[in-house]
Amino acid sequence: MEKEIKSVANATRKDISEFLEPAAEMQLIPEIREYSLKEANKVLADLKTKRIRGAKVLRIN
Repeated sequence: MEKEIKSVANATRKDISEFLEPAAEMQLIPEIREYSLKEANKVLADLKTKRIRGAKVLRIN
């Protein structure tokens, strides 16, 4: 069974604290991928159409 936890930008410190304990118990494995800044437009389009999931990071070098 796939588990997913989503957060929102206006979460409080208390919200995050309450969120972390059950997340640790579930042994979640975060889905993270790094992209170059040149790929920004493609990544945004893929996120919008839900072709990719999880956290995405743009690397600026």
